[in-house]
Amino acid sequence: MTAQALTHDIADPASVQRDFRLAMRGIASTVTIVTAGDRERGHGMTATAVSSVSLDPAALLVCIHQKTLLHDIMSSTDGFCVNVLSEDHIDLSNAFSGGVPPADRFLTGDWSETDTGIKYLTSAQARIFCRKQVVVPFGTHTIFIGAVNDVQLADNTSPLLYRNATYCRSTPVAAR
Repeated sequence: MTAQALTHDIADPASVQRDFRLAMRGIASTVTIVTAGDRERGHGMTATAVSSVSLDPAALLVCIHQKTLLHDIMSSTDGFCVNVLSEDHIDLSNAFSGGVPPADRFLTGDWSETDTGIKYLTSAQARIFCRKQVVVPFGTHTIFIGAVNDVQLADNTSPLLYRNATYCRSTPVAAR
């Protein structure tokens, strides 16, 4: 297999950024709501930049824009929760992605709270609770790596996906 020639000049950052954005839009991602907080304040926002890091030890990462309230809260607290949304959570995804002011977001959906002040969605397909371990600033975002200390699963296994600025469903593909 040979490497293909680049289709644009590496020295053109605007072209790279445009093409990178288009490439990333084509990747289907599971929609989550990342929450963090303590007894004084809490916040949540829709995120697709979530990925497993390791099984042993169990860890995942979330990438959060540095200018968001969630970034501020996650920087100053020890834990966070990744709430994996299912197909029937489009309203929640929209609310937590800016459709509803931060102070009113938790009025949508059925939320509970840990004893440390982290809110979690009781109807989420999965709730993954993490203790912050590593913080890596990079560009406009910060990568927060958390050690998984609890996972709560629901019976629902129909994740809400997002691709090319559209919500999607996951449907099995028949093997050939």
